[in-house]
Amino acid sequence: MDFEFGAELEALQQEARAVAAQGVADYGVHNDSWINGYSKEFSATIAARGWVGMTWPRAHGGGGRPPMERLIVAEQLISAGAPISTSWFADRQIGPAIIRYGTPDQQAKYLPDMLRGATSWSIGMSEPQAGSDLAAIKTTAQLNGDVFVVNGQKIWTSGAALADYCYLTCRTDTAQRPHEGVSELIVPMDAVGIEVRPIRDMVNNTHFCEIYFTNVEVPIENLVGELGQAFRQTMTQLEQERGGIDRLVSNKPLYDLACSKADTNDVRVRQEIAGLQSGYRLGKLLIYRETIKQAPAGFSAATKVFCTEHQQRVAQFAAQVLGVSMTIHTRLSRAFMYAPAYTIMAGTSEIMRNIIAERILGLPVFRD
Repeated sequence: MDFEFGAELEALQQEARAVAAQGVADYGVHNDSWINGYSKEFSATIAARGWVGMTWPRAHGGGGRPPMERLIVAEQLISAGAPISTSWFADRQIGPAIIRYGTPDQQAKYLPDMLRGATSWSIGMSEPQAGSDLAAIKTTAQLNGDVFVVNGQKIWTSGAALADYCYLTCRTDTAQRPHEGVSELIVPMDAVGIEVRPIRDMVNNTHFCEIYFTNVEVPIENLVGELGQAFRQTMTQLEQERGGIDRLVSNKPLYDLACSKADTNDVRVRQEIAGLQSGYRLGKLLIYRETIKQAPAGFSAATKVFCTEHQQRVAQFAAQVLGVSMTIHTRLSRAFMYAPAYTIMAGTSEIMRNIIAERILGLPVFRD
């Protein structure tokens, strides 16, 4: 089977590689740049090339381009460590959600600024007692006349401190079963009653945040989709979130550096590199299947498990090769210590394996 790209895709790959290199030169290299690399300037640069909303329908201002083209561009930008977090969430899932479920007024109001790379979005899903189990969320939005009044707390909300908007999953009917009575709201981050507390993790990142909502008023026109029927919408977002190229190449700059320093005269090192190269190839094939819609429903859970565990193997390899420098070089040590997060964010590997067992393999469910 021929896995080579055609001439047009090769040209796009080379173009994206050059733009990524320039982005790194101008704004620095970032580990996990889709979540850590914030630069509105660089987002505007890639937006001007039509690389935000590449696959969105032309009727909504998008490029209407094949999903494989977006994957090729994203792979080059993230692999180089170019800062794309400003526009990443909007491009990957929030824009498509508004296109699919939003009203014409919402589409006209929010999509153009996303496409220009001018607005940054955060995703308000997880809560302190509702991480992988989103059906357990407690944040409420009570309808009072023509506004929702939001109260509650979100956690691990990436980029919230810099975001213009939060795409909030909340409970609008507390009397319903856990998977029902859930709605999605667009919440301006400058609304009265919002407090954002950045969480400084052990490697000094602050992209994760807590958000506290205290009687925050959100206009009823900011409801996306049907009232109380948004759980399926949220699950669709998670499918997009789990099976993307960001789950495979987030720490590719670390791998490239380690390979450049590795003693390839050592057969054990060569074997390790060969194994990791195979992992990258297998991970790409899994992501290609997701991208061109050949994977079974729910298979993004399997893709995420393989790819994120591969990224952890990359970090271990880099630590073995780079040795003590991993403890004294800030970027290297941060990249290594951050690796455990890969199999936690967007759903733990344990939860993903349950999804694989129950929803893909159809294995029996045993409950106490």
